[in-house]
Amino acid sequence: MSDTPAQAATRSRENTRARLMDAAFAVFAEVGLDGASVEAICERAGFTRGAFYSNFDSKDELFLALAASVSEHKLTTITERVRALKDDAGRPAGPVEVVQWLVDLSLDSRQGVLLTSEIRTRAMRDERIAAAYQAWLADMVQRVAAIVDDLVATYGMRLRMPASAFAQLMLELWESTSVNALIQRLDDAATGELVRTRTLVLAAAVVEGFGQ
Repeated sequence: MSDTPAQAATRSRENTRARLMDAAFAVFAEVGLDGASVEAICERAGFTRGAFYSNFDSKDELFLALAASVSEHKLTTITERVRALKDDAGRPAGPVEVVQWLVDLSLDSRQGVLLTSEIRTRAMRDERIAAAYQAWLADMVQRVAAIVDDLVATYGMRLRMPASAFAQLMLELWESTSVNALIQRLDDAATGELVRTRTLVLAAAVVEGFGQ
């Protein structure tokens, strides 16, 4: 059954947005946020400026949407894997292995860390970007808290603070550690090990009986 005209238009718009976001991420990886002009993004995606501004009000809005899309994909993958643990006989043996596995899935690429850092810097100067960034961050905390609740229920763990507070601490720890690792020019393996080590320390402080 073929799409209706309205469905076809919606599909076309979604495809245009996706191609613009893919192009933006590629250009950003090459020249950074300030160097990633609307013209360069449009040229990479094969669209006109008109197509860009029919989907996004500004370059900043596009990059916020891109950051949200990357996070959504990552959190969806983590959520699906956590749910699969409940019926998987080969699931990790205990909480320590779960945390290590969770960190492996959550690590950002170098471009992802840079993108988030540059958006945060813009949010410090622009109230509109700040509001959008805070809304995105609040959604991230809520999604991670749901994952934490799922893990707590699956493994019979107890937290010394609300799951939302733990989720926020984890996100802040992952972000700051990833940024510092990037500044230190650590490779992916060293970055992953550093994030895992610090996350285990945090989990031991927050999760009762962790690692016992």
